[in-house]
Amino acid sequence: MRADRLLSILLMLQVRGPITARHLAETLEVSERTIYRDLDALSAAGIPVYAERGPGGGCALSEGYRTNLTGLSADEVRTLFFAALPGPLADLGLGRALDDALLKLLAALPSARRDDAERFRQRIMLDSSGWFAAAEPVPFLPLLQEAVWTDQRVRIVYRRGDRQEIERVIDALGLVAKTSIWYLAGAADRQTRIYRVSRVLSADLTGEYFDRPADFDLAARWVEWVSGFEVSRAGYETTVRFAPGAIPLLPRVFGESLRNAG
Repeated sequence: MRADRLLSILLMLQVRGPITARHLAETLEVSERTIYRDLDALSAAGIPVYAERGPGGGCALSEGYRTNLTGLSADEVRTLFFAALPGPLADLGLGRALDDALLKLLAALPSARRDDAERFRQRIMLDSSGWFAAAEPVPFLPLLQEAVWTDQRVRIVYRRGDRQEIERVIDALGLVAKTSIWYLAGAADRQTRIYRVSRVLSADLTGEYFDRPADFDLAARWVEWVSGFEVSRAGYETTVRFAPGAIPLLPRVFGESLRNAG
C-alpha cells in the first residue's frame, strides 16, 4: 500500500541518509517514476525531502530533520506493536510486510524505546485465531482484496447458510476479520450485505468500477450487522446434563444464552 511505502521511504532516508531513486525503487519493488511521485507526496505533506545531483547524491532529508517516530512515548510504541495482528495480515499476504515495517520502526527508535518494544514483545501476545476450529479456507480472499482496494465490482457464486447457491454482482466495499473468520461487505441492488468469505465458491473481477458511497462507514455497518445477526439467530431450547465441573466452561463455547436450570 502507498502509505506503507511512504513510511518506508521516510524511515530509509532518515536512517541511511542520501539514497538514489533507483536504489529506493529496487528496494521497494516499484518504478523510479513511482518513487519520484512518492517524494512529491512527502514534500507536499511538509516533509523536507530533496534530491542532490552528482556523485554521492541522491534523495535526502534536510539536515537535522527527524520524524516524530523518534518522539514516540513508551505507551505509543507498545500500542503500535500491540495493534499488529499477524494472523489477518498474513491472510492478506502482508505478513512479511508487517515484519519489515516493525523492523524499520525499531531501527528508527532510540535505543531506550527499542529495548522497551522488545520487552513488550516478550511479555504480551495477541492470538486472533478462534478455539476448537481449523482455519477456514479462503481461496478468493486475494481477489476480493484487490476488488476492495480498487473499487471494482466482482461477480461471486455464494453458498448461503441454508446451502442455497446464488450468483451476484456486488460492489466490494470492505473486508472484516473477526477472530480468524473473514467477511466481505458488498453492495447490490442498493443494499449492503455481509458475506462470509469461506462461502464464496467462485469470484471474478468484472472490470467495472463503482463510485464508493461517500457516507459508507465500514466499522459502523459491521457493528450494525453484528447486532442484527445476534438478535436474529434462531433459538432452540433443550435440556442437557453436564458434569458440574464443565458448567462454568459452557458459556465460553456456546455463548451467554445458556441458562442453568439447576
